Amino acid sequence: MLRVAMLSKWHVHAEGYARDFLETGKAEITAVWDEKPERGAEWAQKLGVDFESDLDTLLARDDVDAVCCCTPTTMHTDVLLRAAKAGKHIFTEKTLACTVAECNEIAKAVEENGVTFVISFPHKAWPVVKFAKEHIENGDFGRVTNVRVRNAHNGVSGNWLPEYWFVKEDCAGGAMMDLGCHPMYLLAYLCGKPKKITGIANSVLGTPVDENAISVIEFENGAIGVSETSFLAYSSPYTIEVHGTDGILLWQGGEIKYKTTETAKLNKGFISPDRLPDEDEHPIERFVDACINGTGSPAGIGMKDAIELAVLLENSYISYETGKTVEI
Repeated sequence: MLRVAMLSKWHVHAEGYARDFLETGKAEITAVWDEKPERGAEWAQKLGVDFESDLDTLLARDDVDAVCCCTPTTMHTDVLLRAAKAGKHIFTEKTLACTVAECNEIAKAVEENGVTFVISFPHKAWPVVKFAKEHIENGDFGRVTNVRVRNAHNGVSGNWLPEYWFVKEDCAGGAMMDLGCHPMYLLAYLCGKPKKITGIANSVLGTPVDENAISVIEFENGAIGVSETSFLAYSSPYTIEVHGTDGILLWQGGEIKYKTTETAKLNKGFISPDRLPDEDEHPIERFVDACINGTGSPAGIGMKDAIELAVLLENSYISYETGKTVEI
């Protein structure tokens, strides 16, 4: 049984992650720490576990094997460095840290202390993403020229995101830093190594962070990726498009269809797959198994993947703030 401490209830996914750990049947929550003691104590009581007001005291506990980091994004570096140096396995909400330099510092501590590290990239587990990756690698779409991923909701315009979500000193960014992570790590997964990036963002309704953002990325293989995200989108379906010289894949709101030069030879237009790959286990389940079995960070959701996302995020914000395309 993996013994897990929850570090902060700041993130909107914190309660869900706690449930996910318990639902594995292979983990238990033994303690809570929070940068806001009153919130943390209340959550600990709800979970029926100890609350520790001092992080180092919590990290010294014998009944803590691993931590789940849901602190404000700007606190990740300090908290994760201390967790790694205490020898605790780490599961963290994205993004890993605000800069690539900070990510590299965390990576060094994780490696030096031999802890298992997993970042929450759940969309990589989706059957449609695995299907797209498989067909790209098989060359079924020819040379991939464009990939577009859109992930957006109306958290600001619908007035349902918490106010603290827009405190830049805590969150370090807005829609691009939050929802935009998912399109960005999918683009890196599907397209490879980035060459340059242009970020455009604005705050239409006036919150202190970006509410609406698009990043355009040129990859070394010649593909151009587009990451779209927003806190202002009414009823916007999640969208993935893959365009190549010999084929196309479209996925929107759960419906997938594709067409290639080979299917066209059979006088078929767009078709739906007969079957899709099985969905991978949730990153938390993979994390728990890796910690228990001592198998190290699972493929696709480890430190290398976390840093790849940070490279895109940091440089997209630099582009947005300077108005210039950034060479990576």
